[in-house]
Amino acid sequence: MITTTDLKNKIIDGLNLEDITSDDIEDDMALFGDDGLGLDSVDAIELTLILEKEFGVKITNMAEAESIFASCSSLTTYING
Repeated sequence: MITTTDLKNKIIDGLNLEDITSDDIEDDMALFGDDGLGLDSVDAIELTLILEKEFGVKITNMAEAESIFASCSSLTTYING
């Protein structure tokens, strides 16, 4: 079972986010948009690849992608689901 901290560290490393630690990312912080971590569409592609490579998880229903990628908490729930 993956924790949100594990996921945050994979996101930071995989997306080469500088000057940020897992403690800087709140579990329910938005991953995309100006009100959260500020990831963009290119980051979404990279994040999808990280999920497949690191956790063996594929997003099969793209209609659910927005809610799955909403926060580290929602993403961790999907991975562990």
